[in-house]
Amino acid sequence: MTHLLKTYCILAIFSLLACKQDKKAADTATTAEIQWNPAAVDDEFKAYWYRGKAELNSYSLKQSRYGEIRDGEVVLIFVTEPFSLSKQVKLDNPDAAGADNVSVMKLNNIRKFNTGIYDYSVVSSTFTPINSQKHPHTLKLNTSIQEWCGHTFTQLNLKESNYHFQEFSYFEAEGDTEKDMPIALLEDELMTRIRIHKGQLPLGKTNMIFSTLYSRFNHKDLEATKAEISKTETDSTTNYTVQYLNYNRTVTINVEKQFPYKILAWTENNGDGLITEAQLKKSINEPYWEQKKSSDESKRDALQLIK
Repeated sequence: MTHLLKTYCILAIFSLLACKQDKKAADTATTAEIQWNPAAVDDEFKAYWYRGKAELNSYSLKQSRYGEIRDGEVVLIFVTEPFSLSKQVKLDNPDAAGADNVSVMKLNNIRKFNTGIYDYSVVSSTFTPINSQKHPHTLKLNTSIQEWCGHTFTQLNLKESNYHFQEFSYFEAEGDTEKDMPIALLEDELMTRIRIHKGQLPLGKTNMIFSTLYSRFNHKDLEATKAEISKTETDSTTNYTVQYLNYNRTVTINVEKQFPYKILAWTENNGDGLITEAQLKKSINEPYWEQKKSSDESKRDALQLIK
């Protein structure tokens, strides 16, 4: 009887260890295990994204902030650029950079709205390699938030085995922070991924680093956490839902089903009964960096930007 009891105990211990190992493996799964669709760098992609113009998109904004919905505006600027893999900055002389030259999809996300007497200005820049098979992770992300109380700046840089995180803030509780984070899919890169991968995102559960804006607005330390991506479709749109499993946050993104897979709308729901919404107003393609004259202000009218 004693022998049987010992045998049972040994088997139970092995079973428990196996369960713990399986759970640990599940908990440490990263986006590296996700099979991305091959980068869609076909003739159509090249003709649109490598013609010396950026895609400029304006959105009407309903922003949840301080328990109320605020009217505002978002501009999404998508453009391809030569990027230094080592320095993680735009290259001044890409032809001389050799293998250090990586073509990226850059997204500048500019969000503006007022809260009472004072205004907010939020700018996020995301740099995602076009060749995701060779470079599967976004190389750099930064976000600056300016408002009348003070401002913050957050940046993530991809290293060999992690993201290096830095944050500089006017506020004491946040202060100046520096740490390393595990590599995971960034909420801030979802839109660049959509544009590169024929309107597609990986589906199912994954590790995701929630948006830098959510981190600051809700005073949550930026971290990789579990999220699940699902989608529905209509004849003209692909609609993604990102549900965080450990946070009360849900994000939806509505995407044009045909090339060039424009972002038509999105929502952000943090469980407080108020939903942030953005809806596409106008989209144009322009070399905006060359349009600095007073006569170029007509382009703002074309984008239907708020005066």
